[in-house]
Amino acid sequence: MLDALWTAATRHPFLDAVRDGTIADVDFNRWLAQDALFVADLLTFQSRLLARAPRPAQGVLAGGCVALVDELDWFEVQAARRGVGLEQPALPATLAYRELLLRLDTVPVDVALTALWVIETVYLDAWSSAASSSSPLREFVEHWTAPAFAAYVDALGELATPEGHDELVAEVLTREVAFWDMALT
Repeated sequence: MLDALWTAATRHPFLDAVRDGTIADVDFNRWLAQDALFVADLLTFQSRLLARAPRPAQGVLAGGCVALVDELDWFEVQAARRGVGLEQPALPATLAYRELLLRLDTVPVDVALTALWVIETVYLDAWSSAASSSSPLREFVEHWTAPAFAAYVDALGELATPEGHDELVAEVLTREVAFWDMALT
């Protein structure tokens, strides 16, 4: 079951359309605005996780928080270039992810760290599947597959304990698929 969900989350038609250059601007822009909302929610979650994390995890999480602040700045620049307003209401897929992040505040730190690692790993794998030297959105793909991001994901992997958390992993993957789906509806 997890293998099929992982594939659905990382080899989605949205990503294929980005790679092939066939994604409609309206669809990509919808996704971009919603992803900016998600990143703001992720920063909030990760900041709270940092505050309760054990000392060995704090450096990785603090670096991730700084990167998310930079990411929000980057979103503003990209949205302005594309004429996309970021002050949009959260769509159901974004709200569902937000609810998951809020719920993760109530679980043990090791579980929350594992969920964060899954969120970031699936994102890296998904964007890696969209890589193409001919995509008009190559700049976005390269941004979300940069070596620094991959190193961050690896560092989170050192903190994660995915064994025994199949239900949590499945929920993250389901949220990710719904997020890609949202862009194409």
